[in-house]
Amino acid sequence: MTGIVDIVIEDDRWEAAGLSRLAETSARAVATHLGYDPALYQAVVMGCDDARIAELNGTFRDKAKPTNVLSWPSAERGSEYAGEAPELPEPGTLEAPEPLGDIAIAFDTCAREAAEQEKTFDAHVTHLLIHGILHLFGYDHIDDDDAELMEDTERQILAALGIADPYAGG
Repeated sequence: MTGIVDIVIEDDRWEAAGLSRLAETSARAVATHLGYDPALYQAVVMGCDDARIAELNGTFRDKAKPTNVLSWPSAERGSEYAGEAPELPEPGTLEAPEPLGDIAIAFDTCAREAAEQEKTFDAHVTHLLIHGILHLFGYDHIDDDDAELMEDTERQILAALGIADPYAGG
């Protein structure tokens, strides 16, 4: 394994869209921002379509409809105090990176949202991947304080990548 992300392609459009590149860039940016060596962590990202993500959303969240991104952390890492950064996982090794969990991302919903929000597909997908990866590291948006922390962290990581604030003007 050469990167922080293991990619599973269920919808070929993701191959053409460069999901591997976007996921690797996003995961490395998150890990680096949090002060970690990206090579010591591992996440799985599955690129799928709306039908598959609706099935997953129904199975795991009782919401049988498409969404943009879902995440399944390998462990509960959230802070017990609202607005406090989560306790981040211990790193693995180069030979055995620490598993963070899994992410599924839906091509159809991402493409539609990017068009509706007048954003590039790559910028929107990068934001959603960063959002999902932060969930794997224990960030959440259940209450306002947690949401503020998570969104501020997303903004900082996106800015370092030269991507505009996805929450501005909306």
